[in-house]
Order: sequence, then C-alpha cells, then structure tokens
Amino acid sequence: MTLSESIGLSERSERLLTRLLQSVLVGIFLAGVVTLRPGMAVNGAFGLALTLIPAAIRREYEYTMSPALVLWITIAVSLHSLGSLGPYTWFSWFDSVTHTVSAIVVAGLGYAVFRGFEQHSEELHVPASVRPVFIVVFVLAVSVVWELLEFSTGQLSQVLGIEAPLVVYGVDDIVTDMLFNTVGGLIVAAGGSGYFDSLSGFFRRRFGSGNT
Repeated sequence: MTLSESIGLSERSERLLTRLLQSVLVGIFLAGVVTLRPGMAVNGAFGLALTLIPAAIRREYEYTMSPALVLWITIAVSLHSLGSLGPYTWFSWFDSVTHTVSAIVVAGLGYAVFRGFEQHSEELHVPASVRPVFIVVFVLAVSVVWELLEFSTGQLSQVLGIEAPLVVYGVDDIVTDMLFNTVGGLIVAAGGSGYFDSLSGFFRRRFGSGNT
C-alpha cells in the first residue's frame, strides 16, 4: 500500500492541500514582515523553504517525490509555524501532535538516507531487525539537536531583543517533546519505513552517481 492510498486522497487533492498550506506559510511570513515580528517572518519563510525542497529535487535530479509525502512534510512544517502563533500555548496537545508528525518525517528521511547508502555499499549490510533501532536512535539524536537549537535561538533573541522563532517552555516541555518524537520514530520503525522505499532508491542512485 502506498502512502497516498493510506491517506485516502487523490494525488490532485494532495497537491491542492500542499499549495493551500504553502499559501498559509506565505501569509505568516508577510504578516511577520508587516507587523515587524521577525520571529513570525522567519517561521513562515523557513517553513516555506522546507516545503519547496521536493520541487528543487525534482528540477535538479529529475526525481518526483510522492505527493502524499510532500503533503506530509508540508503539514509538519505548517503545524510548527501555526503553533508559534498561539496554539502551542492555547492547547497542550498541539505541541505533542506537531512533534509526532514531524518525527515521522525525520525518521522516514533518516531511514531513506541510511537504507539508500546501505543498498549502494557492497560492504555495509545491516540486519532488518536492527534498522528499527537505528530509526529510533536517529530521531532521538535529531531531537537533542533541535532542543539545543530552540534553546540557543531563545537566548540569542533575548540578547538581540527580538521575538524568538523557536521557544523552549521549560524542562517539562523538553521531556514531552522527546517523548512524542520517540512515538513518531516508533511509528516508522514499527511498519512505516516501507512508505519511504522510493526515496531510499533515490538516495541509492545519488550515492552511486557520486562515484562516477
């Protein structure tokens, strides 16, 4: 079963939803510029840039990512950008949902790169039973880096006297973030890695082209 079939939407609907969410990110960026809120503007601009990476890959490497995967990436980015406008503080569950959705993307991308390199290499072979462990450990490693980034941007914003694009709400928030990041990683490790097999094939070909 493909990711599109799991989501239950046609590719046309997935593309339309992606464009809609990208329009929301553009709106967040423009609102941040007009209201002189650099944190909001950065969230909108950076989020939009991330959602355009699949299009850049298509133009540069002639690889078309699944519309469902592009939509999932865009949803993850949009949830974060929208959450920064208030939902993070209004709804306790919003941050947990956002981290779970984002962790699924991170876990899938990490798996795709790792699996692509494994398929390319004649010397590396990882037992199938170990791959889920790698996925979870990878997500946790990225989570630590993300929390450090949130803390650093918060400290820098205080020094500069501007609104922080990333905010840490305390130790409890960090622990909760790590917990739901782990949930996202476990979802992929438990049976979601197959949705990223096409992407791992792309990375395998890219690793192969680097030796020619």
